[in-house]
Amino acid sequence: MTTGTTALNDITDATAKAVRQDPANATVVFRAVGTPQGTVGSTITAGAHHIQVDEPPALGGADTAANPVEVYLGALISCQIVTYRFWAQRLAIAVDELSVEAEGDLDVRGFFGLDDRVRAGFQAVRVRVRISGPETAERYAELQAAVDAHCPVLDLTTGTTPVHTTLETV
Repeated sequence: MTTGTTALNDITDATAKAVRQDPANATVVFRAVGTPQGTVGSTITAGAHHIQVDEPPALGGADTAANPVEVYLGALISCQIVTYRFWAQRLAIAVDELSVEAEGDLDVRGFFGLDDRVRAGFQAVRVRVRISGPETAERYAELQAAVDAHCPVLDLTTGTTPVHTTLETV
């Protein structure tokens, strides 16, 4: 699946060169816009892509799509996969197969305001990475450490990201 020198390394090298030439090239702004759909669902537009989100019936939805926390788990999984692939190539670590799964524990008392001592978000998230290839366990542990240090969606959960909300009434 991956080897030491590939187009992903070329992307990293080109990015490093662009940032050296102008540090402003290091900042990328991503945007998404959401509109309500159905009782509690939404349609998210990110560039040319549309993501449907809904809730299961127990939370007022029709279960027509993944719910917001499942979308987060999907984002975490996909970011882990991308980060594993980039860093495997950067570290010249061969990977034959890779799969990632995640699950999280959510106490709905926080969301519904039934107990303000309970966080509204996940109380815990577990990620399981299955990887195979010709490398030693130590090399794959080195890869995991690099991924954990550089995965942007993991960082959103483990770090503190300032969020500023502006309410506009029209």
